[in-house]
Amino acid sequence: MKVKLQHIAHTRSGDKGDTSNIAVFAYTPEFYPLLKAQLTAERFKAFYAGAIKGDVIRYEVDNLDAMNFVCHGALGGGVSRSLCLDNYGKALSAAILGFEIEVPDALRPQLRGSHLLAEA
Repeated sequence: MKVKLQHIAHTRSGDKGDTSNIAVFAYTPEFYPLLKAQLTAERFKAFYAGAIKGDVIRYEVDNLDAMNFVCHGALGGGVSRSLCLDNYGKALSAAILGFEIEVPDALRPQLRGSHLLAEA
């Protein structure tokens, strides 16, 4: 079944200049391999449909079941220079929670907010 990222992970963010840093943490170790396989740097960047102009580099932090994405050219020239308020790191990290991940039915009981998902 496909679910939004928010059901299997949470995010944290920061920004400096024109670079946004977004960390994605799996809620459980069972979800982490799904994240690694499906949330690639290329798919991460494509999700933002052109809002990130530069490279996206993914760093895997296996001992924390997390990945860190460094997004260059993501803030319209920098937070203090941009008129595009929606591109701050916090907005970008909140947006990625809508990314869809394929999850095996066996992991359904571990999903956060699974009671809100329609029966497949």
